[in-house]
Amino acid sequence: MELIELRELQPEPRPGRGRLERTNALRISPARRPGPGPGPGPGAHPDPRLTATPGAGHRFEPRRRGLHTWCDLCGDFVWGGGRKSLQCRHCSFTCHYRCRALVRLDCSGPPGAGDEDDGTEQALEKDTNVDEPGEWEKAELDQAQVEQRIKEYNSQINSNLFMSLNKDGSYTGFIKVQLKLVRPVSVPATKRVPSLQAGRPGPRTQGVKRRTSFYLPKGTVKHLHILSHTRASEVIDALLRKFTVVDNPRKFALFERSEKDEQVYLRKLADEEQPLRLRLLAGPSEKVLSFVLKENETGEVNWDAFTLPELHNFLRILQREEEEHVRRLRHRYARCRQKMQEALATRTPG
Repeated sequence: MELIELRELQPEPRPGRGRLERTNALRISPARRPGPGPGPGPGAHPDPRLTATPGAGHRFEPRRRGLHTWCDLCGDFVWGGGRKSLQCRHCSFTCHYRCRALVRLDCSGPPGAGDEDDGTEQALEKDTNVDEPGEWEKAELDQAQVEQRIKEYNSQINSNLFMSLNKDGSYTGFIKVQLKLVRPVSVPATKRVPSLQAGRPGPRTQGVKRRTSFYLPKGTVKHLHILSHTRASEVIDALLRKFTVVDNPRKFALFERSEKDEQVYLRKLADEEQPLRLRLLAGPSEKVLSFVLKENETGEVNWDAFTLPELHNFLRILQREEEEHVRRLRHRYARCRQKMQEALATRTPG
């Protein structure tokens, strides 16, 4: 099992339990980025669906779901819906109209194709589309309650992925995140798609234009060693760095998944929510709570995440689109008025 650590941690050894081996863990701290990994592993070979010829199997249609997204080919923000972007009805590959001819990645097929279990779960899943946490998730714990919860949590797990209370009152522990991405992800254009076992070779750069796309293998799962105050947005960023993904983090969202009465419920976590706190409140049961990384298809955009030049550019685009829409609307009404006047001119009174 491979782990991703969001900071260097050296918890005290616990009596009666062996320390977790972290020699193969990816350590991520704000001051530095992980160096090259131990070598190629599964996924080190290029995606066979990535060809030098136009991608085959796609069935592109104007995108109707949501208003805004990011292009899977060039990575730029797509302003507007169906008039601005296309989406494959099978694999959900989304791109600008202008980028369609440049797509080289073959279609992965409809979701669940060749995977009966995945198809069954898709039928059971219900995206509540509610960002507000449940009542049990709003519980505030004092220091004594946190310590008691940690003891109860550690007594219920069958592994050494325990939680540890720190002297400053915070605590550390592990969460497991399943990556259920339908659309491809983009990495810097190199000869190889990054290994699922290798670390990131360098700092993340924004606005990378030379890109290579590939589909993450189904069932990809990563464990993260995090702090109690680690935010959902930081978890997403760490996962993207792990796979050297250069797509905008806003393209993705972290969901909590729960099972109840043979129904699967999904709720998108807000950026500031703390996954380890939710893990502690829910206990170790994966049916009560698990975490899933998926595409952010709600159509909502956090405009605060954009730079001032980007926002000014969006305002200019909005103004042009508004002027064009008004022009077309006036033209349509003018033609209608003209037809009515022509009809009146052909008729004689009485």
